[in-house]
Parts: sequence; structure tokens; C-alpha cells
Amino acid sequence: MQTVATTSSRRHTNENPKVPQQQQQPQTAKEVIAANVQSLIEQLEAGHSDALTAYLDAMSRFHNYSFGNILEIARQKPHATQVAGFWKWKEVGRSVKKGEKGIRIIAPIIGIRRKKDTEANKDITKQNTAVLVGFRSAYVFDVSQTEGAELPAMREVYGEVGENRDRLISFIESQGIELVFTERIAPALGMSYGGRIAILPGQSEAEEFSTLVHELAHEMLHKAERRTATTKTVRETEAEAIAFVIGKAVGLDTGTASADYIQLYHGNASLLAESLEVIQQTSAVILAALQSSDEEETTAAAELAEVAA
Repeated sequence: MQTVATTSSRRHTNENPKVPQQQQQPQTAKEVIAANVQSLIEQLEAGHSDALTAYLDAMSRFHNYSFGNILEIARQKPHATQVAGFWKWKEVGRSVKKGEKGIRIIAPIIGIRRKKDTEANKDITKQNTAVLVGFRSAYVFDVSQTEGAELPAMREVYGEVGENRDRLISFIESQGIELVFTERIAPALGMSYGGRIAILPGQSEAEEFSTLVHELAHEMLHKAERRTATTKTVRETEAEAIAFVIGKAVGLDTGTASADYIQLYHGNASLLAESLEVIQQTSAVILAALQSSDEEETTAAAELAEVAA
């Protein structure tokens, strides 16, 4: 495989007409990593993308269900991914299909406890108190049971990965990490279990590659002591930053997908900067594996071990 030299195939063109094409020199892996990290930092500093803003606005209309109701939904419709009541679906421009059977959940009944006039006069802003009266049966429907306007989604990753997929999988296996493809993790695209990575089948080539890198980063960085010493926001920021760097390095069109994902977990440019060294070192190890250079891979792995220790 050729040395990774650019962040996307479009970069091969001469963007500055004043500089002759033959004078441009291939970038080293270290330069590519630094440039891609800086690109991600700039996206995070720019704030939410339009796609993320629309996604967050749509998702704010959906309830967060209790653990008991989540179990009920999973029992009645194991492949449900996004559920809402009949009228909530109407609010986002979708309608429940005719003949669809609702998923039964338990909904709270909220009543109002009125204060006595003498108590209410003491503080007119707190005249009434909401209280739980009881529970009732309610019905929700999965998105697959509805039709209408498409729900806003975060940007996806596009492009071709070529031999990089096989080389990435070989590297994962060489690290003693078990890799499985299973629909049981839906709607998650990937999961890391410490020595085991599960990937949701059916993803596009680019999305699958990005997911694999993300979960591999978790395996390489977020085990044992370091996992307990970091927050979920830090771990997701680090893993997705590495997925962005590697994706750009092999020529994928990542757009704002990674920045959107990081911001979804409340990560930001400052947090990414604090993890800069470990992100750079981990990216170097994975890039070395994709370049099939045993010497580079060994050197980068040794450097990573020092940083992640």
C-alpha cells in the first residue's frame, strides 16, 4: 500500500495555481495526523452543524423512557429503534400506518395538589404542586410502524476503503481482539466489550470502517485503570477523533460526522486538545498497521504504550 499522503482524493489536485504541481511533496503520516486533528478542532470550535441542530431538535420531542418501559418495548418489539406516541409522530411529520399494533408501556398520571389559600398567599409562585397519582397503560409505535417525512439524521461517512478494511481487521485480530458481526446490538453501530468488538452488519463500507476504528480505539485506550479514570465524554471524544483522523487519512468523506458525534456526547475542542497526545499516538499505530510496515507499527505501538500507561 502506498504511504498515506493526503486527507482525501480531491486533495491531489493543485489547489493553488501559483504553486506548480510537481513541487508538492507527499505528507508524512505524522503530518497527516496533525492536519486532520486540527481540522476536527476547527469543526468543534465552529459549533453545531445544521445537521446536528436539526437532529437535536427532532430528538428533543421524544421521551426518555424508564428502564422498565425499555424492557417492555424490547420484549414486545425487539428490533425497535425509536418509539413515540401517536401524536408525537404527528409533530415530526409522520403518521402511524393503518393496522399497526401499539407497544404497551406504563405512563404516570400526574395530578395537582392545591395549597390552602393561607399557604398560597405566602408565596404566590408556588400555589400548586404536581404529584404522582398513579399509572396507566399507554401505547407507543416504533419508527418502522410509521410513514411520512424523514427524520433528521446526523451526517454519515462516505467513500471507498479498498484494502484498508482487510488490513484493519487483520490488525484487530492480531491484537487478540475478537470481532463479531451481530444484529443484537442494534440500534448501536458498534460496541466494545474489552477484548471483543461487535459490529452491526449492513452498514456502508465507509461507515463500517469508521465504526471499526472507533471501537478499536476504545479497545486500545479505554481498558482497566484508564477507563475508570476517564469520563464517557472523554472516551467518546478520543475514540471518534481517532476515527476521524484515520478516515480522512484513507480518503473518506467524513464531513462533520465526527464533530457531530463528539458534540452529541458534550465533547468540545478543549477536551480534545487535552487528549491530543494519546489521540495522535493511537492514530499513528493504526495508520502504521494500514501501511503494512512492521517497523513503523512496532515503533508507534511502543510510543503508545508509554502514553497510555
